[in-house]
Amino acid sequence: MKLYGKNTVMERLRVDPKSIQKIFVEEAYKGTGNIQKKARQWGVPVYVIGSSKMLKIARNKNTQGVLADVGEYAYIDYDELLENALKKRRCLVFLDGLTDPQNLGAIIRSLACFGKFSVVLPTHDSVSITETVLRVASGGDNYVQVSMVANLSNAIKKAKDARFNIVGSTVIGGEPLDEVKFDFPLGIVIGSEQKGIRERVQDLLDIKVTIPMAAETLSFNAAHATTVLCYEITKQQKNYKKQQTTS
Repeated sequence: MKLYGKNTVMERLRVDPKSIQKIFVEEAYKGTGNIQKKARQWGVPVYVIGSSKMLKIARNKNTQGVLADVGEYAYIDYDELLENALKKRRCLVFLDGLTDPQNLGAIIRSLACFGKFSVVLPTHDSVSITETVLRVASGGDNYVQVSMVANLSNAIKKAKDARFNIVGSTVIGGEPLDEVKFDFPLGIVIGSEQKGIRERVQDLLDIKVTIPMAAETLSFNAAHATTVLCYEITKQQKNYKKQQTTS
């Protein structure tokens, strides 16, 4: 698997340099000195190459002059992810039928910015972690744990058994987001833009929420909806912690 772009490669160097096998730097690009210095500190081989060779290695993708070879993405076991979420008060984000790697990358990037979130993906009818996802995540993948499960419904049931409250995001018919008070620990379910949350998954929801919008014919895409929801969750979670410490 390859990482593309200065920010993506630099974040991996900061967080997990041992996962990088080698780095290619295009000689015509400036501003790669910090990456080269950091890589050599960790003993990561750096190759300075011409633009034609970079295009060939990168398969014509935009690299910003930097490309890294890394191992396959390391998913975390779901039981471990669930345990970590309980210990570290992370919110679980279940993605039901999301197929667009651009959306997944944007979601991971947003969750990394907020902190305290983990992602659960089903193995079937779903996007996985790809090079495109990592490029769009722009290094956010280093800060968000991701698990893939054979059965998303069973994973949600296991979270409910661990006393997670499960909230589903719907375009219409849910309680207005700005009127909802979340109960923690919390898991949210985001459906696909085409089909929404599947019926058997909806049966497991404790509550449905809808983001209020002025234009009735418009809606957020999955990445934007997740960002809005997680901002509100982060805000309420901070207030919840304050109440816990003062009570």
